[in-house]
Amino acid sequence: MEHALIGYARCSTDRQDLTAQRNALTKLGVKPDRIYTDHGFTGTHRARPGLDQALAAVREGDTLVVPKLDRLARSVPDARAIGEELARRGVRLQLGATVHDPTDPMGKLFFNILATFAEFEADLIKLRTREGMAVARAKGKLRGKKPKLSLRQQRELRRMYDTGGYSISDLAELFSVSRPTVYRTLSRQPSVVLDETENC
Repeated sequence: MEHALIGYARCSTDRQDLTAQRNALTKLGVKPDRIYTDHGFTGTHRARPGLDQALAAVREGDTLVVPKLDRLARSVPDARAIGEELARRGVRLQLGATVHDPTDPMGKLFFNILATFAEFEADLIKLRTREGMAVARAKGKLRGKKPKLSLRQQRELRRMYDTGGYSISDLAELFSVSRPTVYRTLSRQPSVVLDETENC
């Protein structure tokens, strides 16, 4: 029986594109129709339909291929849980061009280091989000639930969206509005030109 390569790719915001990750997976030998994706889901959320489909698709002897570990998980416990589940089922985990071997002490250490860095990066993103909310509140941008946003709030929403660090869902929650309201606001407000040195 031929063993299969099953690919998984994820991006956390609606603006990001999965093309680069798809191309990386195909170069690693994964067939395009065997790539499962999640678009607009962060790695800290374990309930991801694309990941669930990928995990359901792999069989004993197969290999789950992800471009980088942070695409699979953004926390050490979650990364370990997924890695252990795959090992129990006899499924190999490939991170980029490297196949993770849970029985190799050095490989296991490297896996844990990668997971720690992925979790650290996720924590930094959360911190920046909280800081952004605090700044918005200080400027009077966030004032509770309103059916519509003021012009200043609309401009702030567009600015935050253009940084690339906030998804439609994030903005809807931050400004206490619905997703359709966010889409309408973005369609009305011109894109803000960011400085090239700004961290997006």
